[in-house]
Amino acid sequence: MHALVAAVEARTPPERDRAVDALRGLAIAGVVLGHWLVTAVVVDGGVFGASPLQRLPALTPVTWLLQTLAVFFFVGGLLAGRSSIQVYRTWLRTRLSRLFRPVAALLAVWSLVAALLPTSGLDDHAVHTVVRLVLSPLWFLLVFAALTAATPLVWRLHPGWPLLVVALVDAGRFVLGLPGWVGWVNLAAGWLVPYCLGARVGAGAAVSGWPLLVLGGLATVGLVHWGGYPASMVGVPGDGLSNLNPPTLAAVTFGLAQCGAAILLLGPLRRVLRRPALWAAVALLNLSAMTVFLWHQTAMLAVTGAGHLLAGRALPGLHTPPDGVAWLAARVAWLPVFGMALLGCWALFRRYERAPVREDRPVLASSRG
Repeated sequence: MHALVAAVEARTPPERDRAVDALRGLAIAGVVLGHWLVTAVVVDGGVFGASPLQRLPALTPVTWLLQTLAVFFFVGGLLAGRSSIQVYRTWLRTRLSRLFRPVAALLAVWSLVAALLPTSGLDDHAVHTVVRLVLSPLWFLLVFAALTAATPLVWRLHPGWPLLVVALVDAGRFVLGLPGWVGWVNLAAGWLVPYCLGARVGAGAAVSGWPLLVLGGLATVGLVHWGGYPASMVGVPGDGLSNLNPPTLAAVTFGLAQCGAAILLLGPLRRVLRRPALWAAVALLNLSAMTVFLWHQTAMLAVTGAGHLLAGRALPGLHTPPDGVAWLAARVAWLPVFGMALLGCWALFRRYERAPVREDRPVLASSRG
């Protein structure tokens, strides 16, 4: 372990901003833990998706802590703002290849799995439920890729403009009664807000974190309390409105609060990550960030399926309805098992995330992520 820590430290350029990698790592951890806690697969005469948020509204604050998508877009914009785009095609190909190489591996594996699942006795609804859980996170990558491709057009855009678009779209939907499809404009506008904010920070603009944290938080609370927006920052099955599907004004103001917190954390994280052991953990996670993101749902489903086959019955917290505190306690106990399964997925598929590295090139060669 000492040798590994020393190797990571030696291969890290002194100019690399370690705090940005830490923010990405925190965002990944939030998404993974959030999905594992609020996504349930119920086996009861069939296979159904469910969420403990339906029966346990007290879990709603967990979504405020673990729904970290805005931080992803903020970090992406920050790195884009620091980039030097000399040849656009080369720059874009380099940035997108790390996204889509591991996606191709996931799609190849799950195309085969989806074809074989009906032979195991699962009906079409069960197969759809399982495949949807695995592939649903991919929408995020498509939006992120689109914003990355549009970087030369939007990186100097003030985040207030897409924020205004989100507000106008929501007013049209909820006040003027415009068709629901109008809301999908916010899929781009909503995530442009943290992306453009990150680009401004990356380009050197002085942005204070406290006003964003305080005003964004107060605006979100006000929109939930008086504006009729859902308190949950993720979708809840059965609810008529989701803050993420498409993004609402409440989701965007919440994201601004998260971006404010991220800006405030940059300094402390830079100081803490001078410790080689802590930095090694962050660096290793970032080297496989896409693998962890793409395969965490597969890891959960692998444990769920194996548990049912081995036990021959529904196991609490794994296959039972998420309807009480007992289910939640059992689910927390399963988290280390999910983590071990994810470690197995990481060992198998991390190779698809990194381009071949020349012997004379450091593993962490770029200070711009």
